[in-house]
Amino acid sequence: MTNIKTLVLIQGPTGVGKTELALRVAEHLGCPIINCDSRQIYREIPVGTAAPTAAEQARVRHYFVGTHSVDEDYSAGQYERDVLSLLDSVFKEHDVAILTGGSMLYADAVCKGLDDLPCVSSEVRDCVSHGFEQGGLAWLQDEVQRLDPDYWQIVDRQNPARLRHCIELSIVAGKPYSSLRTNNSKERPFRIVKVGLDRPRAELYARVNERVRQMMADGFLEEAKAVYTKRKLNSLQTVGYKELFGYLDGDYDLERAIELIQQNTRHYAKRQLTWLRRDKDIHWLDARDEYEKNINYIDNLLRADSVQQK
Repeated sequence: MTNIKTLVLIQGPTGVGKTELALRVAEHLGCPIINCDSRQIYREIPVGTAAPTAAEQARVRHYFVGTHSVDEDYSAGQYERDVLSLLDSVFKEHDVAILTGGSMLYADAVCKGLDDLPCVSSEVRDCVSHGFEQGGLAWLQDEVQRLDPDYWQIVDRQNPARLRHCIELSIVAGKPYSSLRTNNSKERPFRIVKVGLDRPRAELYARVNERVRQMMADGFLEEAKAVYTKRKLNSLQTVGYKELFGYLDGDYDLERAIELIQQNTRHYAKRQLTWLRRDKDIHWLDARDEYEKNINYIDNLLRADSVQQK
């Protein structure tokens, strides 16, 4: 279709339907899919992260799905380096590759690069660690709200690693972490086409609630039990597991845990949309439209000499 090497980024809130659209676009274009969900890379937790199934992966070549263990430390910076290296190889065989998933930071790392941030001293890191040990997640949340109200509006509030990162850098710089994020894009040797998928809020939330129920039927609780002894790992500090760990700790019953997962997932979807709506380069598609219509629209973007706003 085009000799211009192009990365098609398909984004949207959790539960909106990115996986199936990405699969159909990839099948249409004959290209691979690169996952940019920071939790789907972990092989032990496919159910709770809604990772592509074996059947879905059989339809299209996938990268960065179940490639790491929850025991491994993995960062957005490492992901940026790994994906750029992968694209060097992929673009030798394909003109197009698809990047999709719910981790906006990972997507930004590939598309724009990460900002050069100040180094955090061991003293500051130890200070924040002590606060976390004494006050738990609530202390981190309070500190982020106090130090950086803007970042609080978009951060995954259940992710201690993201919260600690904000606090540490805000302390070191003496100003809000969000003010250090320049958003100056680094040059990439390929074109980037950004597509966003959305649907009415009530419909999205209903899909989120149903998906959580389906995850439970698919063995989410058993998966959480299998990694329960590792619950302090950063890789497991995410919506779903934290609530089930609370149930396993005896803090509430299973039905309440499910309600909390649904509620926190809905909140996360809202924050994802807040983040994505700030990117004026995203071409928004209606998830209710026929797949053929949305695929044709993406085709037109790829054919265009320059990307036009929808």
